[in-house]
Amino acid sequence: MKRIDDFLNLITMYRLTLYILIFLLDAASVLGLFSILPFSFSSILFSSLFLVLMCWASNKVFSFIFKAQTNVESNYITALILALIVTPAKSPEDFLFLGWVTILAMGSKYILTINKRHIFNPAALAVVITAFVINKSASWWVGTFAMMPFVLVSGLLIVRKIKRMDLVLGFMAVALFAIYAFSLTKGLDLILITKNIFVDSPFLFFAFIMLTEPLTTPPTKSLRIWYGALVGFLFTPQIHFGSFYTTPEIALVAGNVFSYAVSPKVKVILKLVKKIQIAPDIYDFIFAPKKMISFIPGQYLEWTFSHPNTDSRGNRRYFTLASSPTEPDIRLGIKFYEKLSSFKKSLFDMDENSEIVASQLAGDFTMPKNPTGKYIFISGGIGVTPFRSIIKYLLDTNQKADIIHFFCDKIASEIVYKDVFTNAEWNLGIKTVSVLTDETQIPANWQGRIGRLNKQMIKEEVPDYLERIFYLSGPRGLVTGFENVLKEMGIRRNHIKTDFFPGYV
Repeated sequence: MKRIDDFLNLITMYRLTLYILIFLLDAASVLGLFSILPFSFSSILFSSLFLVLMCWASNKVFSFIFKAQTNVESNYITALILALIVTPAKSPEDFLFLGWVTILAMGSKYILTINKRHIFNPAALAVVITAFVINKSASWWVGTFAMMPFVLVSGLLIVRKIKRMDLVLGFMAVALFAIYAFSLTKGLDLILITKNIFVDSPFLFFAFIMLTEPLTTPPTKSLRIWYGALVGFLFTPQIHFGSFYTTPEIALVAGNVFSYAVSPKVKVILKLVKKIQIAPDIYDFIFAPKKMISFIPGQYLEWTFSHPNTDSRGNRRYFTLASSPTEPDIRLGIKFYEKLSSFKKSLFDMDENSEIVASQLAGDFTMPKNPTGKYIFISGGIGVTPFRSIIKYLLDTNQKADIIHFFCDKIASEIVYKDVFTNAEWNLGIKTVSVLTDETQIPANWQGRIGRLNKQMIKEEVPDYLERIFYLSGPRGLVTGFENVLKEMGIRRNHIKTDFFPGYV
C-alpha cells in the first residue's frame, strides 16, 4: 500500500484520471482485437481519436468566444469518458452523433454556467440532451464482464487518491438497497441481480469515475454522502415517474443540481498584489479578488493558471487559504522546491499584472463556530497555512480557544507566520511549540523542541492530550506519520482530523 500511495502522491488527480481512462480504452481495444468485446479495435480507436480531436477543437472555439481560461486535461477526460459510454462509431452517421455529443459536452462548460461555474458533468449532460432531442443516448458499453476487472482496479486507485470513499459508499449503499428491495418484491433471483449490477452494468464505472468528479460534487463530507445517496436512489433502474424512467446520466445530472444548490458559488479572478519572501523557499502570494470570497478558515480553493508548455502535472492546483475571512485580500503560502513543475514556475514568475482563477471552495478542515473544546494543531512545513487562517480569524474576532500548536519544521528559518502565532499567544493564550527536526542546525538560544515530534513531547507539553481533538496538516507522508503516533497514544480516530484536498501532490 505504501508503494501505491507513494506513486499516487507523485501525480495529480486529473492526470491520474486521464491515464486511467487511456488505460481502460487500451484494454477495450485489445479485447476488441480478440473479439471479446462486440466492438472492433479500429472502431474503438477511431472513435476515441475523433472525440479527442472534437473536444480539443470545440473547446478552443468556446474558450475564444467566452474569453475563458481552459484546462487541457479536463477536455481530454471528457472526450475519453464519452468514448467509454457512447457506442463506438461504425458509420458516418455514428461519427456525426459523436460530434454533436462532443459539442454539447464542451459547450455546457461555457454556456450552462452561473458566475462562471459550470453546473453539470459535461459528458452526462450531453447524452441526456441527445436522449430527449434525438432519442439517442449513451449505451454505457464499458459496463461489461470483460471490462469489470480493469474498471474495478482503476476506480479504486482514483478513490484512494482523492479520498472520496464516503461518497462512493453512500451511493452504493442506497442504490443496492433500492435495487434489492424492488427485486425482492418481484421475487427475482438476488444472486443474478448482484451479477447484473457489478458485472453487466456501468455501476462501478459510474461510481468510481463519473460520480467522483470534484467540480460537480459538494464541498464537505456530510453533503457528499447525501449527494451520493440521492444519485444512488435515482440510479436504481426501477425508479420512474409515470412513464418516465431514470437513467445513470439523468441520475447524475439531477445530483449535480443538488450539489450546486448546497455548494459555495465561488469562481473569481484574482489579481496579484504582491509576492513576499517569508522564508528561503517560501513566498506569500497576496491577491486582490474582484469580489469578496466568503469562506470558513481552513478551507481550500482550486487554482487554475494557464501557462505555456504545461507539463504532465497540468495547470490546476489545490491550495489552502492562509488568509482569514476578516482580511480584505486572499493570501497563499507556497513552498518552492528545487525541481519546479511548470505550474509553480509560472506562479513564481507572476508579476503584479498577473491574474489567476480560483474556484471550487471546499474542505472540512475547519473549527466549530464556537470552539469550546480542547484542540491540538500539528503542522509540518507549509502545512501551517490553514492554522494561520484559523488563528488569524480567532485573533481578529477576539475568540479565545484552548489550542496548543506544534509547528514542526526542518530549520528555524523556515518557520513562518510567527507574528500571528506570537500575537495569538499574547492575546488569546494559544501556545505554539516550535519543533526543529534537523538537529545539526539548531540556532543559539533555541527555546523550542528538537527532533521529530513524538509521544513523549506531546505528553510533556499537553498532559490532557487524551481530552483533545487533533488537527494534522502537512505533506501526506508527514501527516500519516503523525496519525500513527497518535494511534499509538490511544487517540480515537474520530478525534483526529487531517487536512486533505483532491489532487494533493
